[in-house]
Amino acid sequence: MKKKLNPSRKERLAVILLSLLFIFVAIAAVIKFVVRAPSPAVDTTDPADAVQEDQTDEPTGSEVSSPDARKEYCYTILVSGLDDDNGGSDTNILVRFDAVGKSIDLVSLPRDTLLNHEWASNKLNFAYAKGGTELLRTEIENLLGIPVDFYVTVNLKGFIALVDQIGGVDFDVPVDMDYDDPYQDLHIHYKKGLQHLNGQQAMEVVRWRKNNDGVGYATADIGRIETQQAFLTQVAKQLLKIDNVPAMAQVFFKYVKTDLTVGNLVWLGTEALGMGMDAVSFHTLPGDGTGYYRKESVYVLDPEATLTLVNEALNPYNEPITLEDMDILVP
Repeated sequence: MKKKLNPSRKERLAVILLSLLFIFVAIAAVIKFVVRAPSPAVDTTDPADAVQEDQTDEPTGSEVSSPDARKEYCYTILVSGLDDDNGGSDTNILVRFDAVGKSIDLVSLPRDTLLNHEWASNKLNFAYAKGGTELLRTEIENLLGIPVDFYVTVNLKGFIALVDQIGGVDFDVPVDMDYDDPYQDLHIHYKKGLQHLNGQQAMEVVRWRKNNDGVGYATADIGRIETQQAFLTQVAKQLLKIDNVPAMAQVFFKYVKTDLTVGNLVWLGTEALGMGMDAVSFHTLPGDGTGYYRKESVYVLDPEATLTLVNEALNPYNEPITLEDMDILVP
């Protein structure tokens, strides 16, 4: 015969069950609140209600009249590697993360890309030196006609620490490298071929541009970009193997600056892991690295080819952008 619970025991059991229910609901609420998809800024103003101060003004490609104009769960993220010694953004990659389309496109923006300005230098990497991340974002938006939703920046120390944290990377060095810069205490000496690189060595390999005798990549900065993309591919494969996530996160937040929240990063990371390496594609803005503007060597974009690439790999809108949305200067 089963024993009946006395009223006090029933009450305690009810309290325990209610407490557990409250804890589960609270945990679910926290996860839902913290781990969430990013929310890019959107101008929801009805164009019909807007006051037009100048009827001749045309909207740019980075303006959004309503949330419906954008693809769902599709974001653009600017990833910049900062050159600590020269104060510029030495490496810039614009990423389109399309969670619905299951694709991650990374488009390298050559550091010498010509901007339509009359600055002391009209190169893209000078924009960061002149006005930091915000100016760099604005210039990229104007150049390509699309918004830059979020940013991630990492300096040289951070790059070294992040590579060391994943245990280094096996990488096929594309050419013999023999370069010395006493001013930066930078010495790069590697033989062509597969080798295991720690953080310091990896930094040296991806920064290399030419040897002491002036011989560099046959395609100049594009060759350097190709090396960086190949290296990032190996890093991505290595990241899929890491088991010490807390330690990786600690290094990340020590050296990396971003306007994405922790919850955003967890959401993006979870989505990326679900896609796998097959979803990742690398590209480079098409152009000519032998151009000159105001006696300065620059990388001049090919407008038509750039438009095609932007619409295929970067555009977060439902509708394609046009050349009129861009601000590409061709001397």
